[in-house]
This record gives sequence, C-alpha cells and structure tokens, in this order.
Amino acid sequence: MRFTYKKNKTINRIALHILFWLFSFFIFSYTFKISDEVSRIDFIFSGLFHLSIFVGVYFNLALLMPKLFNKKSYLIYLIALVVIILLSTLLNQLIFNRLADVFFPSYYFVSHFEFWNVGFFIAVYMLITSLLKLSASWFELQEMNNKFIRIEKENIKSELNTLKAQINPHFLFNSLNVIYAQAIKSSNKTPEAIIQLSDILRYVIYNSANDKVSLKTEIKLIEDYIELQKFRVDETSKIKFEHHVQNENCTIAPMLLLPLVENSFKHGIKGDFEHTFVNILLKATNSSVQFEIENNKGIDEKENKSGIGLANIHQRLLLLYPDKHEFKIEESETLFKVKMALNYES
Repeated sequence: MRFTYKKNKTINRIALHILFWLFSFFIFSYTFKISDEVSRIDFIFSGLFHLSIFVGVYFNLALLMPKLFNKKSYLIYLIALVVIILLSTLLNQLIFNRLADVFFPSYYFVSHFEFWNVGFFIAVYMLITSLLKLSASWFELQEMNNKFIRIEKENIKSELNTLKAQINPHFLFNSLNVIYAQAIKSSNKTPEAIIQLSDILRYVIYNSANDKVSLKTEIKLIEDYIELQKFRVDETSKIKFEHHVQNENCTIAPMLLLPLVENSFKHGIKGDFEHTFVNILLKATNSSVQFEIENNKGIDEKENKSGIGLANIHQRLLLLYPDKHEFKIEESETLFKVKMALNYES
C-alpha cells in the first residue's frame, strides 16, 4: 500500500512537470513565431531556448534548494543561484552561436534576445519553479501534519475509550455492593436501591459515550449516587454536597466528577468508624469549574490505598484538558482531599 502510494505520487509529480514544460514550450513557440503561422523552425527554436532554462531550473531544484535553501543557508543559496543563472545564460548563447548550426545545418538561427534578456527569462523561470516547489513542499508538510494530527487524535480517542472501559465495570462492581448489602439484610428498600442504581447505570453506559455533558446532568448524577450510597452508610455519617453554578448548561467531559465521589465513599465512609463524613463542593463559572471533595479515612484505609479511579481521572484530564487543568491530592493521617479545577467549553 505504502509503495503504491509513493509510486502514484512520483508519477503524478512527473506528469505535472511534463505538463508545465509542454505548456511553456507551446506558449513560447506561439509568442515568438517568425511568421503569422507557427512552423517547424519555431518549435525547434523554442526547444533550443528551453534547454538552458531546463538545465538551470533542475540544477536549482535538485541541488541548490535541498542542499542550501532547505538548510537555511540563504546567502550562499542566493550567490549560487545568481551563478547558475549566469551559466545558464552563457549556455543559451553557446547553443545558438555554436551548437544549433551543428545539429540543424539546414536552418539559420539568430537569437531574438540579448544576453541580459535571456538572463531575465531564466531568472523568471527560476523564481516560478522555486515558488511552485515551495508550494508543493508546503502542501506536503500540511498533509503530513494533518495525517499526524489524525493519528494522534485516533490514539487519544483509543486511550480515552480504554480509560472509560476501566471506569464502567469498576463503578458497577462498587455499586452492586450496595444492593448486595441490602439483599443480605432483606431490606424492603432493596427495590428502591435497584431502581436508583438502574438510573445511574443508564447514565454511565449511554452518556459517558458522549464527548461532553452538561453540568446539570453531572449534578443530578452525583445527587442520585449519594442517595444510593445512603442505603449502606451509618445514619451518623455526614454527607454534604454544595454546588454553586452560574450556568448549569455548560459542558464538561463525562465521568470526571462521579469517580471522585465514588472514591470518597469507597475509601472514606465505613460502618466501623465514628464521625465519618464526605464533603463535596462544586463551583462553576462560564469558563471554569472547581471541584473539591474530602472524606475521612476509614480504619482499613490508613495505609493509603489507591484504586483505579484517581489515576484514571488524572490521565483523562491530561488527554482532555492539557495545560487547562489542576489536579491535587491532599492527605493526612485521618483526612483525604482531592481538588480539581479545569477550563471548559461553554
């Protein structure tokens, strides 16, 4: 496939060069014809005149530009270009003064142009072909950049999908523990908990596939999740969720906030620990969002265990909001706190 692409590209380039010189050849023949009708001698004259231009142009394209211009040796390039123009002009004079009579003895050729006129012609061709070369190189560079960007986006998308795939089963397993606890106790609240879990899972499965979701939706999700978790926490546990949002229709990437809430409930609130709490604060303007969440450390969480959630979120922030986010973890012997701030699109 790659070989075929390069082969086609080379054929296309050769075809464009041929078309350029054919166009130049016929325009020159018809412009400088010696009579009302274009004759054979006009075509021969045009061909001979183009020989020196051809040599100068390809010496510039094949040698001077790659070796000097592309390496930013501009002064040396300009000097070399002037020398090539002068040598090509001398070659043009030599062709018409000596070689034309040798190869075409039946014709008598007299150049229409003086030395400096020929030099001007060659300089114009040098300029045109150099600009065409630079334009082609620029388009090739743009094509390569676009291809690189497409590949990079595909890689990022693939990595994000992998991270999302990690979140969903992780979230499901932790949430099912709530239902399991209710079932063990034969609680009459089990059906209600199942319905709430169903609503949350519907969001996780369908909305998490979107690139952006509204803050209003995220707030509702957190509230539903808190209500679900209340089935398993002690009544003395303090759960507080404050949100101050200017515009709830502003959007952020999905499943950035909920895993932080889940992490706090999983590692913070434990039935065997007194005075357990989770404090959540969400502040949002039309250009940024700040999210803080803190919880106590449960008895069996003193060894600083960390699950998939925090590392997953940090990695997603790096991909989704490069240089536009902050992610901090503050920790003491009894307290665990996460601060997240990011700029988002309205």
